[in-house]
Amino acid sequence: MKKDIHPDYHMIKVVMTNGTEYQTRSTYGKEGDTLTLDIDASSHPAWTGGGAKLMDRGGRISRFENKFKGFV
Repeated sequence: MKKDIHPDYHMIKVVMTNGTEYQTRSTYGKEGDTLTLDIDASSHPAWTGGGAKLMDRGGRISRFENKFKGFV
């Protein structure tokens, strides 16, 4: 195998939308970084039955809704 062709696999902290945190191994960022999720299984309508309200962090949802307003 060739050297240095695989990404670094290390421990990171994942923060879910409800504030729950856990440690996992990932190629995201670097050792000790934090990945904050905008959407996860506890908030996404596909897993919650459609009744959950999506959190709009950084205006992403409103930008999407404005872009496709009147499309359907």
